[in-house]
Amino acid sequence: MFWQEILERQQSWSKASSSSYRLTEEEAVELYRNAPLHELMRAANKRRISMIGSNKVTFLVDRNINYTNVCTINCQFCSFYRPPGHKENYTQSYDEISQRIDELEEIGGSRILMQGGVNPDLEFSWYLELLKHLQEKHPSIHLDCFSPIEIAGIAEVSNLSTLEVLTKLSNSGMHGLPGGGAEMLVDTVRKDISPKKGLPENWLRIMKEAQSLGLTTSATNVFGFGESLENRVEHLARIRELQDESIRLYDNGFTSFIAWPVQLESNTFGKRNRGSNKYTLGAGPTEYLRHVAVSRLFLDSIKHIQASWPTMGVEIAQMALLCGADDAGSTMMEENVVSASGTSKISASERELQNTIIRAGFTPQKRDSDYNELATDIPEDLLRVLPAPIPVQS
Repeated sequence: MFWQEILERQQSWSKASSSSYRLTEEEAVELYRNAPLHELMRAANKRRISMIGSNKVTFLVDRNINYTNVCTINCQFCSFYRPPGHKENYTQSYDEISQRIDELEEIGGSRILMQGGVNPDLEFSWYLELLKHLQEKHPSIHLDCFSPIEIAGIAEVSNLSTLEVLTKLSNSGMHGLPGGGAEMLVDTVRKDISPKKGLPENWLRIMKEAQSLGLTTSATNVFGFGESLENRVEHLARIRELQDESIRLYDNGFTSFIAWPVQLESNTFGKRNRGSNKYTLGAGPTEYLRHVAVSRLFLDSIKHIQASWPTMGVEIAQMALLCGADDAGSTMMEENVVSASGTSKISASERELQNTIIRAGFTPQKRDSDYNELATDIPEDLLRVLPAPIPVQS
């Protein structure tokens, strides 16, 4: 089937009839490869309207906290980690982490995203006591913590199953398990870029276990490793399959999907492939926007698609809001993992995100990590009619 026929058929999609018009993997690859970007954007934006039902674009006031940089996984695209024994190793104390949350509370934040590395020197009790300490001191803050590979590492050093680890963490105050570490859920790609993370089934199993416990979860995707379009769609298909299963079994699945291109400036993967980076690796703005649009059309059971301003910049994130994305991400306050590989912008103010949303033609809506709407104070000057650009004189 040609892309024109596929998009024409997608025009009939609705929530009530979604299963009848679900994209196949072959159709998604055809759209990715051959559909003009403006046609993809139009279809994805229409899908966004059908799924969201309003002109609102949500954002989150939160803070990233990278509690340790010690890691034994050695992902080739990661510039943040340091192996055990390295002179630049660090692990933040409970008080240091709590102080960062104090700063978040001062600006009206509602969530921390706390991740680090697989640190074999930290005992399970360290994590449990940390969560209890933070929940006691900051009861209004959602603690979305760790990643599937960190959970697997904790399970290994504590001789527990990953489900047992997640259960104990949840009972100690963990609110959600972010979807970091998915990268590309394709065996061949994963074995090349991060062989110590194990097969995709490990990430999927741990996320399913988290969903079975009622934890808030998100799905992620890093692309641009030289993989094929078929590989990218296979990743989307595995996410969609788990989403369908978890909703059916637990009435709980991924709240959102976030994708971004791999950063190649200062890591082993980029250096290993020096010379081919410019042509075959990474992804530019157009390819990123195509990926967002195809994701919106393919992931019909995941309500929210997030635009990635930290990797693509605010202007391209605005364009992503016209490609099916309905969420502008978060303020972050600080970011140490992706920025270590070459990005320069690591935080955004609430005002900046609101301005980004308004200038793209949408209404800003503050939210929490469960996508519950929060009171949103929009400065009056941001709501003024924007002046028309000055005509260019020939």
